[in-house]
Amino acid sequence: MTTENKETISIDDKDYIVEDMTAEQQYCISQLKDLNTKQRNLRFQQDQLNAAIATFNSTLTSSVKEAEKSEDTEGAKSE
Repeated sequence: MTTENKETISIDDKDYIVEDMTAEQQYCISQLKDLNTKQRNLRFQQDQLNAAIATFNSTLTSSVKEAEKSEDTEGAKSE
Protein backbone atom coordinates (compact mmCIF):
# COMPACT_ATOMS: atom_id res chain seq x y z
CA MET A 1 0.00 0.00 0.00
CA THR A 2 1.39 3.42 -0.89
CA THR A 3 1.66 6.35 1.49
CA GLU A 4 -1.06 8.10 -0.52
CA ASN A 5 -3.63 5.53 0.61
CA LYS A 6 -2.62 5.52 4.26
CA GLU A 7 -4.08 7.79 6.89
CA THR A 8 -1.67 10.54 7.81
CA ILE A 9 -1.56 13.25 10.42
CA SER A 10 0.34 16.51 10.22
CA ILE A 11 2.17 17.66 13.36
CA ASP A 12 4.28 20.81 13.23
CA ASP A 13 4.19 20.82 9.42
CA LYS A 14 5.44 17.23 9.19
CA ASP A 15 3.26 14.33 7.99
CA TYR A 16 3.19 11.02 9.85
CA ILE A 17 1.57 7.73 8.82
CA VAL A 18 -0.87 6.83 11.56
CA GLU A 19 -0.44 3.06 11.33
CA ASP A 20 3.30 3.49 11.84
CA MET A 21 2.74 5.31 15.12
CA THR A 22 2.71 3.68 18.55
CA ALA A 23 -0.49 2.47 20.13
CA GLU A 24 -0.35 5.39 22.56
CA GLN A 25 0.03 7.89 19.72
CA GLN A 26 -2.86 6.31 17.83
CA TYR A 27 -4.94 6.43 21.02
CA CYS A 28 -4.21 10.15 21.39
CA ILE A 29 -5.30 10.70 17.77
CA SER A 30 -8.56 8.84 18.46
CA GLN A 31 -9.16 10.92 21.58
CA LEU A 32 -8.49 14.15 19.70
CA LYS A 33 -10.87 13.16 16.89
CA ASP A 34 -13.59 12.32 19.40
CA LEU A 35 -13.05 15.53 21.37
CA ASN A 36 -13.19 17.63 18.19
CA THR A 37 -16.45 15.95 17.22
CA LYS A 38 -17.91 16.61 20.67
CA GLN A 39 -16.79 20.24 20.49
CA ARG A 40 -18.52 20.70 17.11
CA ASN A 41 -21.70 19.09 18.49
CA LEU A 42 -21.63 21.37 21.54
CA ARG A 43 -21.26 24.43 19.29
CA PHE A 44 -24.24 23.19 17.26
CA GLN A 45 -26.29 22.74 20.44
CA GLN A 46 -25.18 26.17 21.71
CA ASP A 47 -26.41 27.74 18.46
CA GLN A 48 -29.77 26.02 18.94
CA LEU A 49 -30.00 27.22 22.54
CA ASN A 50 -29.11 30.79 21.57
CA ALA A 51 -31.78 30.78 18.86
CA ALA A 52 -34.39 29.36 21.24
CA ILE A 53 -33.52 31.90 23.96
CA ALA A 54 -33.78 34.77 21.46
CA THR A 55 -37.16 33.48 20.26
CA PHE A 56 -38.59 33.14 23.77
CA ASN A 57 -37.26 36.56 24.76
CA SER A 58 -38.88 38.08 21.70
CA THR A 59 -42.16 36.28 22.35
CA LEU A 60 -42.20 37.40 25.98
CA THR A 61 -41.36 41.00 25.10
CA SER A 62 -44.09 41.12 22.45
CA SER A 63 -46.60 39.59 24.84
CA VAL A 64 -45.81 42.08 27.62
CA LYS A 65 -46.01 45.05 25.23
CA GLU A 66 -49.32 43.77 23.85
CA ALA A 67 -50.70 43.38 27.37
CA GLU A 68 -49.62 46.95 28.20
CA LYS A 69 -51.36 48.24 25.07
CA SER A 70 -54.56 46.42 26.07
CA GLU A 71 -54.41 47.89 29.58
CA ASP A 72 -53.83 51.39 28.20
CA THR A 73 -56.73 51.01 25.76
CA GLU A 74 -59.08 49.68 28.45
CA GLY A 75 -58.04 52.46 30.86
CA ALA A 76 -58.75 55.12 28.25
CA LYS A 77 -62.21 53.68 27.52
CA SER A 78 -63.27 53.64 31.18
CA GLU A 79 -62.27 57.27 31.81
